[in-house]
Amino acid sequence: MLRDHTIVIANHAIAPSQQQRLDIPVSRLPTQTSISLPVIVVNGKEPGPRLWLSAAIHGDEINGVEIIRQILDKIQPKYLKGTLLAVPVVNVFGFIEQSRYLPDRRDLNRSFPGTANGSLASRLAHLFMKEIVNNSTHGIDLHTAAFPRINLPQIRANLEDEQTKRFAQAFNAPLMIHATTRDGSLRHAASQKGIPILLYEAGEALRFDGEAIRIGVEGIMRVMEYLEMYSFSLNLTDINPLEIQETKWVRAARGGILHLNINIGQRVEKKQVLGFITDAFGDTEFKVRSPDRGIVISQVQNPLVHQGDGIVHLALIKEE
Repeated sequence: MLRDHTIVIANHAIAPSQQQRLDIPVSRLPTQTSISLPVIVVNGKEPGPRLWLSAAIHGDEINGVEIIRQILDKIQPKYLKGTLLAVPVVNVFGFIEQSRYLPDRRDLNRSFPGTANGSLASRLAHLFMKEIVNNSTHGIDLHTAAFPRINLPQIRANLEDEQTKRFAQAFNAPLMIHATTRDGSLRHAASQKGIPILLYEAGEALRFDGEAIRIGVEGIMRVMEYLEMYSFSLNLTDINPLEIQETKWVRAARGGILHLNINIGQRVEKKQVLGFITDAFGDTEFKVRSPDRGIVISQVQNPLVHQGDGIVHLALIKEE
């Protein structure tokens, strides 16, 4: 008979006050090398919420891998109330190849909830839902911007759901952005099961960003204290997050070489010049202006742009 609040993941029973590393089989490479989903389960001494942390659903988004490592380093099972399910690398295939995608070129975060007999992406999504999401009461999914952009640290969540909004407020990132869920995303699939989930966006692909990692680690610590899972006894800085209801992309009206005059996190005014686009010889110069008042939450890092490319992402600020 299982002891009180023993948790079973992939047919492995993890008793209270124990931490266990599991490698759940996913597939085999053409060489027959086995690829597994790494999961660290920390089951607390007392029952409580079951929080999952996931990173690298896009294999080149590595800030979250380090965030989870630092969180696990701070947790002792005997002081934990509830269960922490940590999956530092969900897309192991992409992580190895330093790629956003799976070998079938599918985006894992458009493949949830998946099926047991579908594509590789669909099978991995199904496995994650079965073993992780279905055993959780709350979730935090960690991301960075897609190459070649960089993101300001931000929480994206359904702020119209009161429970999720309180969850997001507890994380205390600089920005808290209301975002509806996309079909096929992990956030959508978890929300369909009534599980509050936060998506943390910060930094850029294939780069460690110290500030983004620090805010992510402290945010998870705040969340665990809010859920009464753990007491870290640390003096964390209050950020007082700004709630955002709408965002807008500024797109390149022409192709060329982009010169931005603004920085990530900067506030801009309507019609403010954000930069300019030239040709390779400097014969022409086209000004890029902000369509609205807002905060720069993402910007492109590669100066070579095509017409229609998203170059600056703004969190829109209502007139005071």
